[in-house]
Amino acid sequence: MRAAETSSGHLVSTLPEPSANLPSCEITIDGLPAAAFEGEHLVDAINRTGKEVPQVCYHHHLGPIQTCDTCMVEIDGKLVRSCGTKVTPGMKVETESAKAQAAQHEAFDRILGNHLLYCTVCDNNNGNCTVHNTTAMLKVEHQQHPYKPKPYEKDFSNPFYRYDPDQCILCGRCVEACQNVQVNETLSIRWEDEHPRVLWDGGEQIGGSSCVSCGHCVTVCPCNALMEKSMLGEAGYFTHLPMDALNGMIKFVKGIEPEIGYGPILQLSATEAAMRDVRVKKKKTVCTYCGVGCTFDMWTKDRHILKVEPSEGPANNISTCVKGKFAWDFVNHPDRLQKPLIREGDGFREASWDEALDLVARRLSEIKTAHGPDALGFISSSKCTNEESYLMQKLARAVVGTNNVDNCSRYCQSPATSGLWRTVGYGGDSGSMSDIAQASLVVIIGSNTAESHPVLATRVKRAHKLHGQKLIVADLREHEMARRADIHIKPQPSTDLVWLSAVTKYIFDHGKAKMDFIEQWVHKVNEYRKSLDPFTLEFAAQVTGIPVETLVTVAEEIAAAPSVCILWAMGVTQHCGGSDTSTAISNLLLATGNYMRPGTGAYPLRGHNNVQGASDFGCMPVYYPGYDKVEDEEARKRYEQGWGVSLPTNKGLDNHEMVNAIHDGKMKGIYLFGEDMYSADSNANRVGAAFSMLDFFVVQDIFFSETCRFADVVLPASPSLEKDGTFTSTERRIQRLYQVFEPLGESKPDWIIIQEIANRLGAKWNYKHPADIMHESASLAPMFAGVTYDRLAGYKSLQWPVAVDGTDQPLLYTEKFNFPDGKANFYPMEWIPPCEVVDGEFDLHLNNGRLLEHFHEGNMTYRVAGVNEETPNRFVEVSPELAEERGITTGQWVDVTSRNGEIRTRILVTDRVKGNQLYMPLNSPDKPVNLLTGDFTDRKTHTPAYKETAVKMKALPWHGENPLPRINFRYGKPTPQSGVEVERKWKRADYKMPGNGLVQIQKR
Repeated sequence: MRAAETSSGHLVSTLPEPSANLPSCEITIDGLPAAAFEGEHLVDAINRTGKEVPQVCYHHHLGPIQTCDTCMVEIDGKLVRSCGTKVTPGMKVETESAKAQAAQHEAFDRILGNHLLYCTVCDNNNGNCTVHNTTAMLKVEHQQHPYKPKPYEKDFSNPFYRYDPDQCILCGRCVEACQNVQVNETLSIRWEDEHPRVLWDGGEQIGGSSCVSCGHCVTVCPCNALMEKSMLGEAGYFTHLPMDALNGMIKFVKGIEPEIGYGPILQLSATEAAMRDVRVKKKKTVCTYCGVGCTFDMWTKDRHILKVEPSEGPANNISTCVKGKFAWDFVNHPDRLQKPLIREGDGFREASWDEALDLVARRLSEIKTAHGPDALGFISSSKCTNEESYLMQKLARAVVGTNNVDNCSRYCQSPATSGLWRTVGYGGDSGSMSDIAQASLVVIIGSNTAESHPVLATRVKRAHKLHGQKLIVADLREHEMARRADIHIKPQPSTDLVWLSAVTKYIFDHGKAKMDFIEQWVHKVNEYRKSLDPFTLEFAAQVTGIPVETLVTVAEEIAAAPSVCILWAMGVTQHCGGSDTSTAISNLLLATGNYMRPGTGAYPLRGHNNVQGASDFGCMPVYYPGYDKVEDEEARKRYEQGWGVSLPTNKGLDNHEMVNAIHDGKMKGIYLFGEDMYSADSNANRVGAAFSMLDFFVVQDIFFSETCRFADVVLPASPSLEKDGTFTSTERRIQRLYQVFEPLGESKPDWIIIQEIANRLGAKWNYKHPADIMHESASLAPMFAGVTYDRLAGYKSLQWPVAVDGTDQPLLYTEKFNFPDGKANFYPMEWIPPCEVVDGEFDLHLNNGRLLEHFHEGNMTYRVAGVNEETPNRFVEVSPELAEERGITTGQWVDVTSRNGEIRTRILVTDRVKGNQLYMPLNSPDKPVNLLTGDFTDRKTHTPAYKETAVKMKALPWHGENPLPRINFRYGKPTPQSGVEVERKWKRADYKMPGNGLVQIQKR
């Protein structure tokens, strides 16, 4: 268990370590025996018995905060807080003694002095308000501490939620969540103030503070002090009334309370809350943004999204980020495609589904007849479900007869998959987020984890802050994770393979490799070590710019750590040597024995919600679902038998090769769904030119994207909230999503559209529900043999591979690696310099990537008003030294030009970048950043080398506004502390621990 005090003496909530395994014991509660775990929080043991002990500040995902004092119980004649008391064997607990109950009531009465009860006209009266429910549980009729308003205004400055100090009970849940779960460290309570309240950055308004709008604080608030703006005036039957009317109703309620008591008032509010259940729907879904796999309940009224409520998701629990919690308004945006469109001249006209689908089937058939099936290409979506990707590759292979099928993992994660296939045999995370949380050392390479995978980053930040985990970050930019790191190294672009190989060579040469592990589990050690000969520390320092002393420190830290996880993303994969660098990462883990154990392994962080699943379910030119090779005769026969067709035997084309084939005149038609390939692929000008050359191009999407401009037919699809299915997260976790809304207008789920096209092409598919599709896939792909919708019901999940009996593998390689003899392979290394470097003309290196609040190009997030308010513009980050050298300042317009294109934008001067490095976020309300990136690709997988782009920058004579509004969180200054620091409250002159019987609350 974590110590109860920090080095500064501040109390913190004593949460178990991630690997805690507490021994069982027996205690007595109110005279009855009860099972418990030695060292656990007593309140948890009490709660398991079903006894009702009030607990306003306690939350099982936060641990004991000890501010509310309502959970008082008696042990050996002494009153203690049950949340802050650890279980010891044989302890005798009294929860119902007169002493305990008097203390509970006294403590809660003090809380009511901070909170104005007006439940019937409160938007938070949904049966889950802790203050309301505790008032009812304790049968409170009248309060002794009169309500006293605080001298502060409500804060509406954040686009997504508001804070009402007058309703705040100062429980500190929000502070604990911000400081020690999200670890953004924005919120605090200054207990020494005359009128304490929750503070953002020590006293700033919320908008413009360091608050990242993750929503943790709103989720854990036990009352209505913190509330989603989307709830206000919408949740209740009376809450839409004008404020004057609401205030009148509140005054009326408070006026009759002294005479009739809270009982009848709460009965009325309970009735009104029950009425809400009739119209407020709650459906579980899976986040549609990054690959972390957050799950939550979506609260809706008609098509209005009231709130997103996380609770027990296996990946996120109570955690969300700004996008998962608040960025869903795009679903109802007027830009949604609602009818099929057919090109007519230079524009489009609306058409019926029959006309559009008949045209699609006719033109695809004509191209196949005239040029053969390989003249057609099929591109699936990393945003859509596993079942939809399965149907797309089945359409290509079983109906059309080509293996030309791919997905957008080609743009990001294929090199990571390749590196893992080479060395350990599976192309996925070797463990779970829980393994990352319990690792002794985490190494992050080329990943802005806090912005690209924010909920996963919270697990690292929390372990680093609270549990002593060490953190090494290798990245060009000084982003949040780099600033938190114990060691931050900044290698020259495209040189990660060099320092990784030099560190591994040092570990071998100095006798620090885990030779017992290697001899038992890894082949090709001699061949691999020979390939490391060129990678001396001196060579690495020369190439990477990292001092020899730093390289030695990194090597020593990795070698000494009991368990190591390495996380990486597009900063590694989007280079000409992306596959090789990913391989070098896995080689290092093998050399140090960091596979096959909890808290170890390789974690390529998947960027889209289902980029893992799109590949898993066969949308790759060389693999069937479950990564059976199309050239494997046994696998091909299995699918031929299952589908009742003959299948092509030749390898298909990937995305990059499809574009080349169009320019070569070999590919005539493409069917693409759920991807804005023009914006996402490199060298957008060349991709657009290819699309213009196609004889026929079908695009299926929820908005009219840049890619749609080139289409002959545009089909209106449905986003995740309008369909059932499954997604697979970065940790190989398959999870169900449930339909929340009916499809908007005439739009349809992608699986229905694909089936209708297939049947017009001669298939006889009859899938009634995505469960049918999953059932078929599981019957053919051994990797998914035990996956069923029943086993995925609700919040249940499975991490592949899944055996027939439903047994899954959260941690891979516990018994063997995924090769015939069960052993892994070292893979020899060779470094090839980057394909494009800066020179005299193109003298700046352009890096690119995501921002926390936007997703990719922004097709969805620019249609969310709050996100657009915080970050409406594109910009390019410029270092202070470069800005000074060129005499430019924030807001100045510049032309950024590469060998492939030009973009005009404004600059943002920031110390996040250094020297001649530029950083341009992917999000753009107009031209994509990939107008600048070139045609170079990873040598193994053809993933574009987005990160190898040399540019020049010309300052223009126009100076505009700062492209980043002052409301943006990047201007904030966090206030880190150990948590709520409740002992400061206990030192207040007006604080007295309850239990003296001075307050008698009248009960019903």
